[in-house]
Amino acid sequence: MPAARVIARLDVKGPNLVKGIHLEGLRVIGDPQEFARRYYADGADEILYVDIVASLYGRNNILEVVRRTAEAVFVPMTVAGGLRRLDDVRDALRSGADKVAINTAAVGRPELIREVSEAFGRQCMVLSIQAKKIGPDRWEAYTDNGRERTGQDAIEWAQRGVQLGAGELLVTSVDREGTQKGMDLDLLRRVTAVVDVPVIAGGGVGAPEHARRALTEGGADAVAVASVLHYGKHGIGAIKAALAQADIPVRTSA
Repeated sequence: MPAARVIARLDVKGPNLVKGIHLEGLRVIGDPQEFARRYYADGADEILYVDIVASLYGRNNILEVVRRTAEAVFVPMTVAGGLRRLDDVRDALRSGADKVAINTAAVGRPELIREVSEAFGRQCMVLSIQAKKIGPDRWEAYTDNGRERTGQDAIEWAQRGVQLGAGELLVTSVDREGTQKGMDLDLLRRVTAVVDVPVIAGGGVGAPEHARRALTEGGADAVAVASVLHYGKHGIGAIKAALAQADIPVRTSA
């Protein structure tokens, strides 16, 4: 069994690390590079940078943050937000990213998934799915950082994205995001049952137990955590130690 990954998610607006609830009501936390370095030192397996307004305004201002972070952080970095063309992906990779996570542009033009996968490798193409529950066992995919409905079934979109070439899925429950009340295990089960690529679970981690359940009951391969880290409730090291105590393989810090 591959080691479970604990990924630090940093939502960025302009020069600031921010955090909200249900992807709304944003609060400024601090300097994203400082927090990224802190989480790297605490044992984060990866860093996920999300420019949360890039798609809304049609631009991406996060690459300089990524470039400076890459000078001091030596774990894989994924960049999300405002990536619309192959040139945008190329710029992100040249700035120090190892992977890109694409949501809005992929929904608008699904063939972009195949193009990124063929140009830069399947492992580089992460399909980001922001899902809201709309009925019993039904979730709809949203875009623009959880603001816009797509009318697409999130589970079906996950399957199609993998068929098009996505090498990994980032599945975020908008309903649980920022609440620290636990992850949407039903959503994770439904997604992981129909795809054969790694799934990163996002939205709702407030305690190590939430991460454990996402991995063991939801079938996820990794968890993306944010609020619980930013507000000092639990650290990366503490989460990984709890997972190890539950006999879940984790990567130890060098």
